[in-house]
Amino acid sequence: MWTIIEQIFPYAIAFTIPLLITALGGLFSERSGVVNIGLEGLMIIGAFASALTVHFLGDVWKSDTMVLWAGLFAAMTAGVLFATLHAFASINLSANQIISGTAINLIAAALTIFLARNITGSGNIGVSGFTPKSVPLLSKIPVIGDLFFTKTYPTTWFILAILFASAFILYKTKFGLRLRSCGEFPQAAEAAGINVLRIRYAGVLISGAFAGLGGAIIILTYAGEFTGTVSGLGFLALASLIFGQWRPLGVLAATFFFGFASTIANVSQVIPELAVIPPIILKIFPYVVTLIALVAFSKSSQAPKAVGEPFDSAKR
Repeated sequence: MWTIIEQIFPYAIAFTIPLLITALGGLFSERSGVVNIGLEGLMIIGAFASALTVHFLGDVWKSDTMVLWAGLFAAMTAGVLFATLHAFASINLSANQIISGTAINLIAAALTIFLARNITGSGNIGVSGFTPKSVPLLSKIPVIGDLFFTKTYPTTWFILAILFASAFILYKTKFGLRLRSCGEFPQAAEAAGINVLRIRYAGVLISGAFAGLGGAIIILTYAGEFTGTVSGLGFLALASLIFGQWRPLGVLAATFFFGFASTIANVSQVIPELAVIPPIILKIFPYVVTLIALVAFSKSSQAPKAVGEPFDSAKR
């Protein structure tokens, strides 16, 4: 049993990281009061932008590391640009936020495949990503070293740094207090002199940057190829956000739970102990677990009170 855990754990962390950063993006958006179910589409946009950047810069820049980090930056930029569409529709036009997010998902999937075929001649873009490495000294720690510090990607530590920075920003800074107040009681926030629309824009744009980054990490770590989809991980990130009760550390726990479930489904055939289980059962396992978790925790979930409600300061 312990051998199986040691084999699965590095993969589980790799699957968790893109889920974590995408769910964190959803957290910033929904804490500001804007529902963003377009996380799936924003991940696809980020995956496409990173793959395209690495594809073209790979022959120009000598440093592979610089190319990969440039791909991550391109993904964040593309995510912000597309999140602006959702922000404008939801905040300025007071459109239905669910429909706006769904439109982002539909546009992203079709547009990226169209562009990939016209730019590279193929709907798929293969790239070389980050190489997993063991952390010096820390990987030698008994038990913990084998689980957490062996075969890790540099993006793992980058995203964990963003996680703790996000927790600090949300609960220890003026911006975080204003963001949370806009998602709970925007009328009171405006009465206190806070520009609710500007804060909500910030929340949605941060979600775009983080979701784009999540899509890029998938391509540049374990996937290695853009295919026009992220296999529903954007929706799994939304489920993690609900399961984690819209709190950074809760989101961390939830994404690891779902990441571990996804790992079992994806690596089962290369682990002899799991290969005896019918593949179809393991493939649907993470989604069944997601449904059960949502049913179990939906009644006790504590979403921001004003999330999904349009706010027009001109009418106040």
